[in-house]
Amino acid sequence: MSRIGKLPVDIPAGVTITVGDEEITVAGPKGTLKVPVQENTSTKVEENQIIVTRKDDEPKSKAWHGLQRALLQNAVTGVTKGFEKKLEINGVGFRLSGGPKEIEMALGFSHPVKYTAPDGIELKTNKMEITVSGIDKQLVGQVAAEIRSLKKPEPYKGKGIKYVDEYIVRKAGKAGKK
Repeated sequence: MSRIGKLPVDIPAGVTITVGDEEITVAGPKGTLKVPVQENTSTKVEENQIIVTRKDDEPKSKAWHGLQRALLQNAVTGVTKGFEKKLEINGVGFRLSGGPKEIEMALGFSHPVKYTAPDGIELKTNKMEITVSGIDKQLVGQVAAEIRSLKKPEPYKGKGIKYVDEYIVRKAGKAGKK
């Protein structure tokens, strides 16, 4: 058995699960998410738990088993608590401004860089910190990665956009002549 797949997903109060042939709909206080049904897996809702089982012991089926359960767990967590990632801008002359859907950054280029968030994502700015939040874990991570890719942190001075918990390995600069 898959170690992840065999664990049941607890359904908190206020969350409804609808299992269909093509997708599973998870609705909660923060919104609604749809999870596609993976091949060779079946999903049952029993009491306050979601149980995912697989149809055979093929290696591919074992992988789909764990994936299906993880996607359902992320959907349940997303519609109840939500997800967020924090990014930090480091650099002299770098600036940040904007609201819940669009931010504008001065990142050392000849022009300001604008980023518009897709539907379901909210951007919060606080001094030199960006908080990306939403109910879809994959989309939150994708938006955070896209913002980070606008100006990746460089190893000499650490300038750029990095995750708050990310550690940038620094390199020594040029050695002077002796």
